[in-house]
Amino acid sequence: MKLPIRQYFELLSKYLRPQGAMVLLLALALFGGIALQLVSPQIVRGFIDAVQMGMTSATLLQTAVLFLIVTLISQILRLVSAYMTEAVKWQATNWLRDDLSAHCLRLDMAFHNENTPGSMIERIDGDITELSNFFSQFVLQVLGNAALLLGVLALLYREDWRIGLAFTIFTAVMMLTLGSTVKIGVPFWETQRQAMTDLFGLIEEALGNTEDIRANGAVDWLLDRMQRGIYAVMRSTRKAFYAGNLTWGSTNVLFGISTALALGMGIYLLGAGLATLGTVYLFVNYSRAMQRPLEQLARQLQDLQSATAAIGRIEVLFAQQPKVQETAVAHPLPTGALSVAFQGVTFAYEDQLSVNGKQLSVNGDPLPVNGNQLPVNGDQSSANGSLTAGHRLPTTDYRPPTTANVLENISFTLPPGQVLGVLGRTGSGKSTLTKLLFRFHDPQQGIVSLGGQDLRAAKLEGVWQSVGMVTQEVQLFQASVRDNLTFFNPDITDARIREALHLLGLDEWFASLPEGLDTRLSSGGRGLSAGEGQLLAFTRVFLRDPGLVILDEASSRLDPVTEHLIEQAIDRLLHGRSAIIVAHRLATVQRADDILILENGRIREYGPRLTLLADPQSHFNHLLHTGMAEALA
Repeated sequence: MKLPIRQYFELLSKYLRPQGAMVLLLALALFGGIALQLVSPQIVRGFIDAVQMGMTSATLLQTAVLFLIVTLISQILRLVSAYMTEAVKWQATNWLRDDLSAHCLRLDMAFHNENTPGSMIERIDGDITELSNFFSQFVLQVLGNAALLLGVLALLYREDWRIGLAFTIFTAVMMLTLGSTVKIGVPFWETQRQAMTDLFGLIEEALGNTEDIRANGAVDWLLDRMQRGIYAVMRSTRKAFYAGNLTWGSTNVLFGISTALALGMGIYLLGAGLATLGTVYLFVNYSRAMQRPLEQLARQLQDLQSATAAIGRIEVLFAQQPKVQETAVAHPLPTGALSVAFQGVTFAYEDQLSVNGKQLSVNGDPLPVNGNQLPVNGDQSSANGSLTAGHRLPTTDYRPPTTANVLENISFTLPPGQVLGVLGRTGSGKSTLTKLLFRFHDPQQGIVSLGGQDLRAAKLEGVWQSVGMVTQEVQLFQASVRDNLTFFNPDITDARIREALHLLGLDEWFASLPEGLDTRLSSGGRGLSAGEGQLLAFTRVFLRDPGLVILDEASSRLDPVTEHLIEQAIDRLLHGRSAIIVAHRLATVQRADDILILENGRIREYGPRLTLLADPQSHFNHLLHTGMAEALA
């Protein structure tokens, strides 16, 4: 087995060094306990020999009291060691979890789209849990058990070289046996863990889709799958249990042999007058004392195998780096309402950049990796020039794209304080356009600007703070109303929260809360109506005070009465801010100054809303007459 020694020492140094005092105390407790384990049998040996020699009761009493004191101190050190072990372990692993979680949160959205929540939980929590014993016990326990073995052998040699040699040979045989047999059960336990993973994955899937399973009559099918999964766990657990018993059964036979060896050597030396009865007890006690460190060394070998695999997976995760990087000299965005500009933006997700290994093209021209020149309807148009609302209504010359680009040659401007309505069928690129404004991705071509500044030159934290979004899916945490509204930001006062709730029309709902802002909400928004969840999302954005607000179909699933309340909240939220509204309903886009219609990743139509409304040939006018929700479905 290849051991990544360098990674071991790097992890130990990084996460145990800040706990240096605690680790030192843990080492003292462990080695102090080991020393007392070697001393205790010597005291008992002295007591037995004193009885045989007819010592006074006072002497025997002193020996017994000494033994009790040593035993008491040994138990105290064991408790202290157990407590410090858990403290060191959890502190180290929690720091590692924090670092790994923070690293994953900085990764691109493509990474999160490829990894399910279940797999991320296993990567961040499961793999790190495998390292818990490594952090708290591995080095100290290995060194401690090695010291205990060497101490026992040294004391046995001190008593008689023959007993020392016999147990040295036995220890070597025992180590070889453990090293070879401990691996027998590992594949079986790996199979058992995989069966458990599959079963819990099935349970999670079933709990998350209960309504669909019942509605489609798939309950019997699900129960059959679960029964098969349970039987798979039972069979794999039984095999792993048998394999483990075979391994440890063979070691127990060897431990029995060691006890018999100690008795045999003790009787021989006692008969030869070379040992006392207390010395025979000492041999037996030390032979039994050797069993515990040998067992622990075997278990540490198993933990080492798990730790090696876990460290490898953790390093792979840490090696993942986001493609969206902040430049060395990043600038903050301006405050207040922000302008928005897309200049010749072409974007495709990574898995769409090539088809069968061939580079994609735009209208027959290869798609370059860098540069700012893109063909527009057969002409070359600089990506540094923006398209102003009303200057282009490409209804007649629109052509479907011939590439897999999600967005292709998108150019428009949104002045500060204005509202842009974005329309389009599902899959037309509306949500992707908003993701580029958060800089979740960088376009392959063109420039996305916010507040007159290229997002590539802006501070990422500033971008996320300056852009607020409300979607139709509101994520709520199992936390207080205060924490759900402030996203755990302690700088936002209760007075400001109450003011925002009042402005957004949530007074009645807030008055119904039994504990006010301290009322705990359930994760997923259970107990809240869809409208209340949306209004809470608006309050979140209101408290952040961003310069640009994006409403991504935020009212598409509400009834008309609730939507009227939402419309009032939107008016208050958008006051003094720029906004992009992705909508399916006419009432929402009526407040828009400009309209942008996307189709297959291209601009189908773009211009002032009133101008498009007055033009009977415009696509927007056609949508209004045919029923926008149906036409865009």
